[in-house]
Amino acid sequence: MQVLRAVRRIPGGMMIVPLILAALIHTFTPGVLALGSFTSAIFSAHGLDAMIGLQLFFIGTRFKVRQAPEVVKRGAVLMLAKYGAGAILGLLVAHYFGLGGILGVSVLAIVSTVTGANGALYLSLVGEYGDTEDSAAMCILNLHDGPFLTLLTLGVTGLAHIPAMSLLAAVLPLLIGAILGNIDSGFEKLFAPGVHVVIPFIGFTIGATINLANLAHAGIGGIVLGLITVVIGGGATILADRRILRRPGYAGAALSSSSGNSIANPAAVAALDAHYHPFVQQATVEIAASVVLTAILVPFLTSYFATRFGRGADPEIEEQGADAQVAY
Repeated sequence: MQVLRAVRRIPGGMMIVPLILAALIHTFTPGVLALGSFTSAIFSAHGLDAMIGLQLFFIGTRFKVRQAPEVVKRGAVLMLAKYGAGAILGLLVAHYFGLGGILGVSVLAIVSTVTGANGALYLSLVGEYGDTEDSAAMCILNLHDGPFLTLLTLGVTGLAHIPAMSLLAAVLPLLIGAILGNIDSGFEKLFAPGVHVVIPFIGFTIGATINLANLAHAGIGGIVLGLITVVIGGGATILADRRILRRPGYAGAALSSSSGNSIANPAAVAALDAHYHPFVQQATVEIAASVVLTAILVPFLTSYFATRFGRGADPEIEEQGADAQVAY
């Protein structure tokens, strides 16, 4: 059976197929992923951080100091585009419809979702379609993670903070890899295959956090929120990627998703401002549904832009990875 060939024919298949498989298991038989020991360590949601850390380290060994300005530019442009889309949309909806929002989707849900993105999904997709700079830009895009941008948009930034140690912990694997790769190019050759090897594992561990029942529980509001995130938030990042960065657009598409961490944003905001308490429960369910929906849609969107307008994979690195796989 040519299973691998069939998977590769699916847009983003090396990530999306394991993701959907894990989501089905987590939804219907979650106990399978909670067996403990090595099984849970690499196949459950507990393994997600480790897989992302590994990929950041592998990417770091490919990163060269001369690439730093390009990394900062790409990361900053995409982050500001996604944040700007969510902030402006949230403010417009609040102005014309009030905090209750529109079509059952509150301002709290819109801002919490559209301003952020699923970093693990982005990293996995640009690992498949992009180049080193796309992946390293994750250092900047980490600001999407958590409630910081949501709180900033809703005007309570005086009470929000991102611990310096958390930021350091997020970028340290990439920095260590970069140091080793710049000291000795042999490390780059050694770890080149790892960037692609961990993609199915990242997909599976993302899927292990997804309960497909959330789509049903959220109703039409969750679907609307997911589409808003992809169309408006993704539209902004794709436009910025193509028009400002003059790139194919796949990186902007890969950033069109909802972050799993954003599920906690409504409660974080309401803890600081009681005006949002009435919207917390519904917003939380809708965001969870948006996470599921965008995790399924975004890989196809990213594949379309990579196929139609070009991908950014480093040909030299791909050749090194192939050589290393043969050697082993």
